[in-house]
Amino acid sequence: MVAAEDAGKIGVAEKLGIESGMVVQELGWDEDVDDNLRAAVEEQIGGDILDEDADETVSIVLLWWREDDGDLVDALLEATGVLAEDGVIWVLTPKTGRPGHVEPSDIAEAVPTAGLSQTSNISVADDWAGTRLVWPKSAKVKR
Repeated sequence: MVAAEDAGKIGVAEKLGIESGMVVQELGWDEDVDDNLRAAVEEQIGGDILDEDADETVSIVLLWWREDDGDLVDALLEATGVLAEDGVIWVLTPKTGRPGHVEPSDIAEAVPTAGLSQTSNISVADDWAGTRLVWPKSAKVKR
């Protein structure tokens, strides 16, 4: 039975595009985050998720974001500071009806201001949804 639970956890990390050996940073951690998702990510990368104080280049940023967390553009700009050129930011928000729910339009408005492009949305846990953000293709040429 444990193996089936592990397979489910690994599945969510794979849905996030996380592969073994990747460097993953987490921003916006609080006691309401989904620990199963965090465990799945750490299992998949074979190590610990970096916290907000890390300054090495990362492949993926997990940004836990709630309605009252402040300015999303500022948070996205902070998240891009150590993001690799081919990196991904996952904005993880509480699902509709959950405390701290963020309207999708709020994310859509913040993304271009931060110089990013939104590519997809997925369910990542019972209470959390994920929005995938990447550098626009034209930005890679400029960087």
